[in-house]
Amino acid sequence: MRKLLNWKRILFALLVIVILITSGFVIWANNPLPPMPEALAAIESDSTVTVTIENGWYTFRPIKTRPTTGFIFYPGGRVDARAYAPQLRAIAEQGYLTVITPMPLNLAIFGLNQASDVIKAYPEIQHWGIGGHSLGGAMAARFVQSNPSAVEGIVFWASYPDIDLSTFSIKAVSIFGTNDAVAQSSGIQNSDKLLPASTPFIAITGGNHSGFGWYDLQPGDNEATISHTDQMTQTVAATANLLADLSK
Repeated sequence: MRKLLNWKRILFALLVIVILITSGFVIWANNPLPPMPEALAAIESDSTVTVTIENGWYTFRPIKTRPTTGFIFYPGGRVDARAYAPQLRAIAEQGYLTVITPMPLNLAIFGLNQASDVIKAYPEIQHWGIGGHSLGGAMAARFVQSNPSAVEGIVFWASYPDIDLSTFSIKAVSIFGTNDAVAQSSGIQNSDKLLPASTPFIAITGGNHSGFGWYDLQPGDNEATISHTDQMTQTVAATANLLADLSK
């Protein structure tokens, strides 16, 4: 009887520990890096882009054209999805449908297949690209691995795949900041063996990890030596170039 009581106490203690760890993780994950005011302003519709929240996604649609190419974006880990609104809005202004998919617990690993639902929701889009920042980019690569015919292009912002996409029939581009201390440029450039041979690696001189979104400096990152606007302009240009290739 005493042994049974001891085992019950041990199991109860273990259960308490699991509950505490799980609760701590959920609290941590549900407190993402918040968006700057510029990001919140970018979620407002105007005469060039209509912004809607559909199925929990932030969708940016150009008003003056009917887009046939779309871009699905997976946010970085523990970053508020709205922090990427200025970039996705700027891409939409160039004639593309763009969609930011907020993730469960703000971690793309828990929303790996959200792109499938986005694609189904917009049947008028003939060409799809996918991409993401940091963890979001790695999870976008896993989506491509599981759905090789769903998208035609992938964009990495301060990110790289953890699986081999080198033999996939897909266009890719890798964009990184030279001041990035979270996803260091050497690691990103060494991922060339995991991507199609034609993949360009575009360095943003002075850009950092945090500059791929509109949020404050991420813990562990270096300060950027260029402005958020400058890093955004270069990121948007490289992303839009890949999307333009998809419709050729």
